Amino acid sequence: MSTSSNNYDVNIGVKTEFLAEQSDPTRNRYVFAYKVTITNSGVQSAQLMSRKWVITDGDGKIQEVSGDGVVGQQPIIEPGQRHQYTSGTVLETKVGSMRGCYSMIAADGHEFSAPIPSFTLSYPNALH
Repeated sequence: MSTSSNNYDVNIGVKTEFLAEQSDPTRNRYVFAYKVTITNSGVQSAQLMSRKWVITDGDGKIQEVSGDGVVGQQPIIEPGQRHQYTSGTVLETKVGSMRGCYSMIAADGHEFSAPIPSFTLSYPNALH
């Protein structure tokens, strides 16, 4: 039995923000918030079970973070609906990037991965 790819269609968008009040550039501490919007464009509800992030700083240092759910939740996202949450990370450099994936399970029990496209974290005016 084959399944149409639109059965399991989750789109992810991210907006980032530098948090100056929590950062301390003199100590190489750059704090960023990121707001994630997960939209279920498929035809079945899907539950976000776990996440995996790959965080790379400006020096090429890589940190991997994984765990259950997001910010303590394992949301079920109905078709046509979206889930938003905000989280954060700390870098030792002015610029870095993040990418990853969410492990999802659809209403029919099908497990699938929803990729999180790479996005940039940047101190204001660090990139021209």
